[in-house]
Amino acid sequence: MSTLAGLTVRWSLAEAPAGVEDALADYVADTSHARFSAMEGLRFKTWRMRAGEWFEGCYVFESAEARSVFQKEFSLVAADSPGSQIIGSAPIFIEECEVVAVAEGASGFLAAARY
Repeated sequence: MSTLAGLTVRWSLAEAPAGVEDALADYVADTSHARFSAMEGLRFKTWRMRAGEWFEGCYVFESAEARSVFQKEFSLVAADSPGSQIIGSAPIFIEECEVVAVAEGASGFLAAARY
């Protein structure tokens, strides 16, 4: 079976300062989106959030090797990463997964720095 190499990085927002959701959205739009749009070995990244609960990055890499390289490098600096600085705490988990399939709906895929 062939799958894509996924990685999820999640932070808790339970103890984050007021306004953190807007600060995170601004950071993604102003900085992070461009960085990951050009990243070698990355198929795509999705930023997800539930206000007051959690913020996460969902990465899909072209290979387990590309994921491993990124995961090792990120794990070394995760606690001091921009997301951690904005939120005020390190990620609560960094978890590998396998992406079995991706479907593009009839409305088409819309890549954007902010929705």
